[in-house]
Amino acid sequence: MTAYLLERAWVGDRVEDAVLVEIEDGVFTRVEPGGSGGSRLDGLTVPGLTNDHSHAFHRALRGRTQRERGTFWSWREQMYAVAERLDPESYLALARGTYREMVAAGYTSVSEFHYLHHQPDGTPYADPLAMRHALEEAARQAGIRLTLLDTCYVSSGFGAPPQGVQLRYCDGDAQAWAARAGEGPAAIHSVRAVPRDQLEVFHGRAPLHVHLSEQVAENEACLAAYGVTPTRLLHEADLLGPGTTVVHATHLTDDDVELLGTTGTNVCITPTTERDLADGIGPARRLHEAGCRISIGSDSQAVVDPFEELRALELDERLATGERGHWTAAELLAVGTTTGIEVGAPADLVTIDTGSPRTAGTGADEHTAVFAATAADVAQVVVDGRVVFSRGEEGEIGRELDRAIGAVWR
Repeated sequence: MTAYLLERAWVGDRVEDAVLVEIEDGVFTRVEPGGSGGSRLDGLTVPGLTNDHSHAFHRALRGRTQRERGTFWSWREQMYAVAERLDPESYLALARGTYREMVAAGYTSVSEFHYLHHQPDGTPYADPLAMRHALEEAARQAGIRLTLLDTCYVSSGFGAPPQGVQLRYCDGDAQAWAARAGEGPAAIHSVRAVPRDQLEVFHGRAPLHVHLSEQVAENEACLAAYGVTPTRLLHEADLLGPGTTVVHATHLTDDDVELLGTTGTNVCITPTTERDLADGIGPARRLHEAGCRISIGSDSQAVVDPFEELRALELDERLATGERGHWTAAELLAVGTTTGIEVGAPADLVTIDTGSPRTAGTGADEHTAVFAATAADVAQVVVDGRVVFSRGEEGEIGRELDRAIGAVWR
């Protein structure tokens, strides 16, 4: 049994002082505000934060795609260049460093949208799941809880064949993808990458993730191909619902919002990536009010900072509407977490330094976490009751990333 005394902690829907937590077999067995005993953790402790959308290999792009100002197409060219260079060994090294960065930022779980399946020419590895196993091992070594979303990608766009590096994404068709991927969590890359007549393969899959309406061009192409929006297409295929998470949902019609809300479909917003790629600002608050559960993700790893993603939901909404006050700090913490500090929940804890130049004097409460803190203020992270990050390890993580990324670009 492990016990901590949390100086201040977000428990339920409020901050409590002197919270004693006891942990056995990776779960909380006791949560007692006003307690005593245990190892003291100074600062503000919040539940582990959830990264609901990640492409780990994109971490090798950070700082490179902005050169000569950059466009979406120059970004995509460099993304393809990374994708074609990776093998299971280099993927493991890059993903491990990326996942360690996530843990150091306060993420305790990640949903990895994985589509680098085969060798660069499309030939399967001797172990057809070699790249997936590399990600699984990277997450294990980094100490982050992983949901591996094996992703189906069979077309470069509404029936067009894959080209170039896209060959390593492709199994031929959705049936062949299912045969290789097996049971378990899955993803449809997008409605442009999986033809409508193959979507039935995904019935009953949960969790199921899909990129949705990230760009206006995707909507226009879907309308031209099928006469409906991507959201309507998924609805007609009976793929919306509580087991499905759509990612981005940036450019939606009123009908799209209603369909997603009434079906209880989850929506993952990735503000720092959408900002980086100039995708636009999605209607997160409208989707929340329509009945969707909202989550966040680091996506392209342009930024790995859950606090920045959370406050961006509010701040970007302000830019889009010219008004303040769309989300409370408590609502945003709920967006960022899947479980709480409560008996029976996984023992995930993120402790924030409340005396840094960024957080000092901000109240040491939920507003500190959401509107003041950054990833640099995370002092300790516990996953399943095990300490997986402590302040002082940042330099080691940085050196690991430098080695892994340098090897990719050599």
